[in-house]
Amino acid sequence: MIAAQLSVGFLPLVDAAPLIVAHEMGFAAEESIALDLRRAPSWSSVRDLLTFGRVEAAHMLSPVPVAAALGLGGTGTALSAVSVLSVNGNCIGVSNALAAKLRAHGHDFGFRDARAAGEALIAVCDQPLRLGVPFPFSMHAELLYYWLSALGLPAPQSVDIRTVPPSLMADALKAGEIDAFCVGEPWGSMAVENGVGTLLLPGNAIWKFAPEKVLAVRSDWAAAEPDLLGRLIRATWRAGRWLAEPGAPTLAAELLSRKEYLDLPPEILDRALTGRMVISPQGEERSVEGFVEFHCSAANFPWRSQAEWIGMQLAARTGLDRTTAARAARGVFRSDLYREALRPTRADLPGASSKMEGALSEETAVASVGGRLFLGPDSFFDGRIFEPSRN
Repeated sequence: MIAAQLSVGFLPLVDAAPLIVAHEMGFAAEESIALDLRRAPSWSSVRDLLTFGRVEAAHMLSPVPVAAALGLGGTGTALSAVSVLSVNGNCIGVSNALAAKLRAHGHDFGFRDARAAGEALIAVCDQPLRLGVPFPFSMHAELLYYWLSALGLPAPQSVDIRTVPPSLMADALKAGEIDAFCVGEPWGSMAVENGVGTLLLPGNAIWKFAPEKVLAVRSDWAAAEPDLLGRLIRATWRAGRWLAEPGAPTLAAELLSRKEYLDLPPEILDRALTGRMVISPQGEERSVEGFVEFHCSAANFPWRSQAEWIGMQLAARTGLDRTTAARAARGVFRSDLYREALRPTRADLPGASSKMEGALSEETAVASVGGRLFLGPDSFFDGRIFEPSRN
């Protein structure tokens, strides 16, 4: 069969790995598709490539399709999240000056306690904190808002949020334009590598299982090309499964390091893929279980409850009606299309398409098609549980 070519937009981040691996390791070819991977400089560029039909699919921030459904972001194009490409993978970092203040305050940079880190950060800031995030509608922003607000610093009202493309985050920190950031790897590690910042927390210290990037398509394209869509979902699913294998990180880091993708040394990329993070210019190391996940615990399943959580967060800070936002958000994460695409595979899919978010503190067996699915911890740092709507 002649391969159909699909153009896919992506940003140079470790969590673009499923698309790069699908292309380089032949998983796309197995589905008789060829991926034309197009690197973009910013998330607004990726969004525009997709919404204006320059690409068929995109590596996308999970809140962007939800924001579009809520009328936020100004695109006016309906987008669907047809699978989750990655869970977690972000880190919060601070400037050297702020790191010195935190150490003087007694913070140990243990890199796991979100409450201790947040309380220390709030205590040492005597002026509004300038925070860099890659895009206004991003899990980076939502994690920061949730974390700081839960600790008594209302966000975004009491902080200065600035949008900085991921690859420029270290430069913004060095130039004194921001005091801290939340960004996807490897750009937090590059701030450390360049000697301009220290990592304070991994994103999964705030929410253990946050959907970070999704495979996004235009909703009209999904309806018009169900066969091609199914092939693309399966190719990235197989790539994610390969990435979860014990020996995969070393080869994956080599693939991602190529000039056309991230163009960075593989040893920097290996940190996120293995969870062995260097957090300071002094070489301090921390090990983070589940720093980024591409497959295990049904990581790729587009839970409607995750979309609803995002929708409720966006509604709360933009003044939208929460009931309407929840309903609109649920329809964006297309668990129906994901199920249909994976029907020909051996994937064990959840029996439900929504769940309580934050309820699991340990690995738990759940109802599934094959009866062998376990979900991992998904707790929020403050113990709250999000129960999705039933209507």
